[in-house]
Amino acid sequence: MSSLRNAIPRRAHKERAQPEARKKFGLLEKHKDYVVRAKAYHRKEETIRKLKEKAAFKNPDEFYFKMINSRTVCGIHKPKPEANKYTEEELLLLKDKDMGYMLQSIQSEKKKIEKLSSMLHELDSKRSNKHVYFAEDREEVKELQSRIEQSSNSPGFHNIPSRIKKKTASSYRESEERKQRLQKLEKLYADMALQKELKKPGRKRKLREDEMETPTSQPVYKWRAQRKR
Repeated sequence: MSSLRNAIPRRAHKERAQPEARKKFGLLEKHKDYVVRAKAYHRKEETIRKLKEKAAFKNPDEFYFKMINSRTVCGIHKPKPEANKYTEEELLLLKDKDMGYMLQSIQSEKKKIEKLSSMLHELDSKRSNKHVYFAEDREEVKELQSRIEQSSNSPGFHNIPSRIKKKTASSYRESEERKQRLQKLEKLYADMALQKELKKPGRKRKLREDEMETPTSQPVYKWRAQRKR
């Protein structure tokens, strides 16, 4: 019977459309749409109820120091900027520590660059075309000579393996990157040393370009001479 019932053509039931008089309101809301809208409404309603309850039970004498140490900017609470809690001597000590770390980094980079340079062959330097071989007796000399003649006649005598080429290129690239990093560290160390000197007491002024013996892009200061007792 079930097969016969399925064989009979049935009418396709379509969803009810929006009436012509209400076409301006868009599609007709279905039950699943109402469920989503109702859940969102009740969730907002519950949030408002909890906030009202929290405000009703709030202690009027409640106080936090953050109430006076913060301000509202565009409806957002932001803490007040704290004043500098370090003295001038403590700031100078912190500067010394930072400069010590920078100096240590510079020395470390220099050592790494020297190690890489010693391992690599400089491209600008002239390379010797002669190969020196050492032999213990005349027979070994003859054997070496025959091997050299055979290898020089072969087409792959001057070919270098690709893995060695890649490793050499990577080493040269690393050396250039470390040199650039060393220049940045030295510039940063010079700026920190200048700022530290400017913090020290004493009258000083910035020299103009016409006053410098060797004009540079970096600012140059001159301190007034003081008599030392």
